[in-house]
Amino acid sequence: MIRLAVCILALCSSLYASSQPNVVLFLVDDMGWMDCGVQGSQYYETPNIDRFSKRAMRFTNAYAQPLCSPTRASILSGQYTARHGITTASGHQPPQPEGHVFLKDTAPPNAPMLLPESKNYLEPSQITLAETLKGAGYRTAHIGKWHVGLTQSYWPEQQGFDVAFHCHPDPGPPGEYFSPYGVVPDGSPNARQRVGTITDGPEHEYIVDRQAEEAVKFIDASKGGPFFLNLWCYGVHGPWGHKVEYTKYFAEKKDPSGRQGNPIMASMLKSVDECFGRILDELDKQGVADNTIIIFYSDNGGNTHSNVPGSGKTEAAEKFKSEFLADWRKWAGDQPPTMNTPLRDGKGTLYEGGTRVPLMWAWAGKIQLGSLSDALVGPIDVYPTVIDLLGIAKPKEQKFDGVSYAKVLKGEGELKRAAYFNYHPHAGLHRAGGVWVRSGDFKLLRWFGNPGSHELYNLREDISEANDLSEKMPDKVAELEALIDGFLKDTGALYPRPNPAYKPVVAKARPANADPLDNWKERGCKATVSDGILTMKSTGKPAAAFLGHGMAKINGPAVVKLRVRSEAGGEGKIDSLPNTSANPDIIHSSPLEVKAGDWQELNIEIKDSGPLGTLRVYLPDSDIDYIEVAPKGGKVQRWDF
Repeated sequence: MIRLAVCILALCSSLYASSQPNVVLFLVDDMGWMDCGVQGSQYYETPNIDRFSKRAMRFTNAYAQPLCSPTRASILSGQYTARHGITTASGHQPPQPEGHVFLKDTAPPNAPMLLPESKNYLEPSQITLAETLKGAGYRTAHIGKWHVGLTQSYWPEQQGFDVAFHCHPDPGPPGEYFSPYGVVPDGSPNARQRVGTITDGPEHEYIVDRQAEEAVKFIDASKGGPFFLNLWCYGVHGPWGHKVEYTKYFAEKKDPSGRQGNPIMASMLKSVDECFGRILDELDKQGVADNTIIIFYSDNGGNTHSNVPGSGKTEAAEKFKSEFLADWRKWAGDQPPTMNTPLRDGKGTLYEGGTRVPLMWAWAGKIQLGSLSDALVGPIDVYPTVIDLLGIAKPKEQKFDGVSYAKVLKGEGELKRAAYFNYHPHAGLHRAGGVWVRSGDFKLLRWFGNPGSHELYNLREDISEANDLSEKMPDKVAELEALIDGFLKDTGALYPRPNPAYKPVVAKARPANADPLDNWKERGCKATVSDGILTMKSTGKPAAAFLGHGMAKINGPAVVKLRVRSEAGGEGKIDSLPNTSANPDIIHSSPLEVKAGDWQELNIEIKDSGPLGTLRVYLPDSDIDYIEVAPKGGKVQRWDF
């Protein structure tokens, strides 16, 4: 009898699992709110996305984070970025060690703010969407960009995925979009070596096409049981590899609205659309389309700033004679990747162009065909909504910020949400870091760099965020400010705070002929000092730019500490040239990496003993607050510019 009961239970469980709907999440990288036909583009051609919209519910108030890693982590965890800690696009950086302090309580006196640091990985303790579905009998696959953990301990296989097709580091695609991709199966992922499960295809295979192929293989191999396909597309992120035959076609096309017109972006979106279309066709072919929940989404707003003249990254690419930039100029001229008009700004900002994105859900017989919803939703809601639709209980150990809008999808009710928040505490293109709250039609932005700085918009009347109402509506500002205060407290957010030790820089009294660089020598770069900050910009190849200083009286081992910031970021190193008579040609070299964006402290260890001789500090174009050399057991020397 016991055996019979067990067999009946197993059979019921098997029948339940096989009848459960499949789930497909198709996430596009850097796709803006206006970047497909159904969203209003008259230039881009996206027939598969457009036909999908006719069987889906399309959301007009759907949000993502300003950058990719935070959105991805929120989808997987159901949490706001302020809670899970991944607050910028840092998922390709080395994970911080256990016990790392992400917001220090001290900073140099010329730093006005204490700045938080983003986590570079999704905590293994998170019970992800994939783990919950796997526990309910789903076969799970992740195909494409990951960007929430560099090293093997944080890969998709450790977060609930049975099948994984990916590589690291992964801010963009492997192989500049084309095979051979150059990914190795084992080793340490770093800037010089991509590691993962992606294998080379035929020469010049396009990685987005390969993602479609891998997705089709997974669907075909998952017959007879429910599956979760998590396809995070490499398109349309930089370095903007494109099929020239498509680009030539779009180069001859004009946008009647005059808003968009970049043939490279149009070419890449066509490839993304074809990838999505192949998945839709395979679901039809396998006869499972009507029993599949399909979600189409983007990870952040459209990119409106890359490759335009005058930006730090563009200037560096021009100096280095980048082949990518030359190709961009050939086809796209000085255009940015896309335009989000009528939305303000784009990727990397807290304005609508950086955070409002396309979102569509389809499920035959459950979600009304070709319907629209103005419900206020975001990435934190995907996880609870999916499992609600599937009838799977929330894992009790997982803290959720998101809510289910399954009733909205099934036409059974409205989403009653008092407020939604978007948190990005890092300096961006135009402003310091900040946070916004949306409640009803109103959106309040709070900027951290200048306490008391706000912007208030009525988005129903002013979707372009052109009319700041903060001075005219102080009561509304106060009401929404209280909501932000509650959000920061509830999530335990690490946000920029005034530095208690801050003292406005007072210029040192120097003789007229004093060296403003404090005897540091510029080589391959131009170095200037202003308001206590040394700024170095390369004058030739960026990799050859350095500052040098004699250190004959300092012996190693030692630690060199720098506080720097760089708009573009990049690799560098510190070389010690002992210049001893016995070994005049020895160079001790220690690599370093500067992340793009905010101020950061670097600690570089020189392990070799003996005189440091001449110290050379190689950096990408950067601002330097100070340089400090601390020999083991010796006197610390510091240069505060």
